[in-house]
Amino acid sequence: MTTPRRSTGNRLAGSTSRLAVKKMPSRQFPIERKIQNLEDELNAFNERIAELESEGHRGHAMDVLKANAIDLVRQIDELRCLIVVPTKKGEPS
Repeated sequence: MTTPRRSTGNRLAGSTSRLAVKKMPSRQFPIERKIQNLEDELNAFNERIAELESEGHRGHAMDVLKANAIDLVRQIDELRCLIVVPTKKGEPS
């Protein structure tokens, strides 16, 4: 008895029922963990901002949320700068 073969094509297109799972590498530097946490927090801010904007909210609360999101982006950028080591021209990377 044989089983029917799965159809070929884009396997990702039919995967709407799967839950997104964040996979953290087994070894991570503390700065990378901090960046991941800040990015998660930034995503939450962005979702909340989008939700409020779709409801038509305007005002001081929106300005505060956007300022906090910008501050998180600044923190992420500063931490990423610590990870990147610039090389001089002519030196092997």
